[in-house]
Amino acid sequence: MTLKLVIGNKNYSSWSMRPWLALRANNIPFEEIFIPLYTGAADKQRILGFSHAGKVPILVDGNITVWDSLAIMEYVAERFPEKRLWPEDLAPRAHARAISAEMHSGFAALRNECGMNLHRSPRAIELSDEARANIARIEEIWADCSKRYGGPFLFGRFGAADAMFAPVVHRFRTYAIEVNKQTRAYMDTMMELPAFAEWTKAGLAETLIIDKFETA
Repeated sequence: MTLKLVIGNKNYSSWSMRPWLALRANNIPFEEIFIPLYTGAADKQRILGFSHAGKVPILVDGNITVWDSLAIMEYVAERFPEKRLWPEDLAPRAHARAISAEMHSGFAALRNECGMNLHRSPRAIELSDEARANIARIEEIWADCSKRYGGPFLFGRFGAADAMFAPVVHRFRTYAIEVNKQTRAYMDTMMELPAFAEWTKAGLAETLIIDKFETA
């Protein structure tokens, strides 16, 4: 039975991007169900029809429904262990889960000030000290992974941790964030990933504008 992944707008929905990328980059077949965000009660009801949490993404596998990006990737990692979404060895696997959870629950200032919007022409904005601290911490995480595991992705091969940080690559790009050469190299690696390029192309092709995400 084919998995179903319910997602929002590729241009804006960073949380949808994460599990979508994890599935596509690892050649796990799934049916994509797109429900546009903030278009009114009808589409909201469609989302609620899949999950009472009322948010995307949502994964449906037969009679199993999983919501929340990180929970979905944990489920997929158990469902398809041969795809090795997490590192095989205990220590790097714990490290990958820790930085993924940090991405999941942290970096609020960067999220709020630099919302994902693929259509946005790259240009810098004035950032708060908190957002700049977020950026420095992300660069620290990426550099530490490169030093420990040798790249080109965070834990050598593409995995769940890379999927969790994927929207940050777009944020750094579209808000013209000044980064060091090592960070730029990782961003280039991610942007050259075919699944990343596929999502980006589809997001740029979308025409629906959500005003609340166009203010930055």
